[in-house]
Amino acid sequence: MSETPLIDGHNDLPWQMRKQFNNQLSKVDLNTFNETHTNIPKIKAGRLGAQFWSAYVPCDTQYKDAVRQTFEQIDVIHRMCQKYPDTFMFASSSQDIMDAFRQNKTASLIGVEGGHSIDSSLGTLRTMYQLGVRYLTLTHSCNTPWVDNWRVDTGSEPSQHNGLSPFGEQVIQELNRLGMLVDLAHVPVKVMEQVLELSKAPVIFSHSSAYAICKHKRNVPDNILLKVKEKKGIVMVNFYNDYVTCSHTAALSDVANHFDHIKKIGGPEIVGFGGDYDGVTRLPHGLEDVSKVPNLVAELLRRNWTDAEVKAALGGNLLRVLQEAEKVRDSLKSTYPDDAPIPYEQVENPCRTSYGYDVPNQAAVHPLTAATLLLTVSLIFAQK
Repeated sequence: MSETPLIDGHNDLPWQMRKQFNNQLSKVDLNTFNETHTNIPKIKAGRLGAQFWSAYVPCDTQYKDAVRQTFEQIDVIHRMCQKYPDTFMFASSSQDIMDAFRQNKTASLIGVEGGHSIDSSLGTLRTMYQLGVRYLTLTHSCNTPWVDNWRVDTGSEPSQHNGLSPFGEQVIQELNRLGMLVDLAHVPVKVMEQVLELSKAPVIFSHSSAYAICKHKRNVPDNILLKVKEKKGIVMVNFYNDYVTCSHTAALSDVANHFDHIKKIGGPEIVGFGGDYDGVTRLPHGLEDVSKVPNLVAELLRRNWTDAEVKAALGGNLLRVLQEAEKVRDSLKSTYPDDAPIPYEQVENPCRTSYGYDVPNQAAVHPLTAATLLLTVSLIFAQK
């Protein structure tokens, strides 16, 4: 771990800052605050080389203030880096990760967790890239106007798009053009298959485990693991007990079983760490917080993983995937940004205006409606 950075795919500390402090970092000291799985002493003890911090907002913000709240989560990640410059170094590239590692700092990247956060807007997606976002999880636990979520596979929600809609395909192509990783955690198998076929760059599962070990629909089935291998992508193992053992209890050895299985099916080159710390309520014995991750590394070594295999899982695999996405981006430099918007009828709702679309704008009716209402009330009072 002194030679290869531990790169974790998903940590929800920024959401804890929202929930507990309304993003007021002035009210918390991460050197001493101990009510989360993650703080600075735990990061140091866990030898965390790089972290994709999750810019997550819940599904009930969809069609409301998801974009604003997501920008605020992006902002709080930047401010974490500014407040603790001796610990965190903001990163947006594979080179930045290694630069931070050489300075003994935790490279801090951003992943946006849920397609609802872009409000069906490629312009919003591009703006998030400019602010440093380097992966988009296509869904969280709700369908968007352009892609189905993982709950479709449980039967608890209907499919709306048979996976990806045509606009969803545009999103994948724009992610490739930007050099932003496509994250398939939280999507149904149909979407996994479609994206693995469509994407020019390798994909990631930022925090998912092996379905063969725990048959939870958030996990990755073996046939998809084989396709991830073909695509040279990565599955970053989630530590949440419910995805590890499909029960409320688990041990570190159970997590190691997922690493072993993914390595057996897809090879050591497709596995990584995606703990989901501070986003889950139950964690395995021996992996209770970020400081305990070296225990898992030691367990893999005890299971006869070679040094090269462990280094690949620690960070080498993710670095390779990110570098390949950057190469695809560079190869598409002459491609113009996609400026075709989603059809208005696919996103029409009472909170959305239609400026720019060839349809009457409902917002333009509001002043007249208000004036008519005021005149009606005045006439009523005049009659009285």
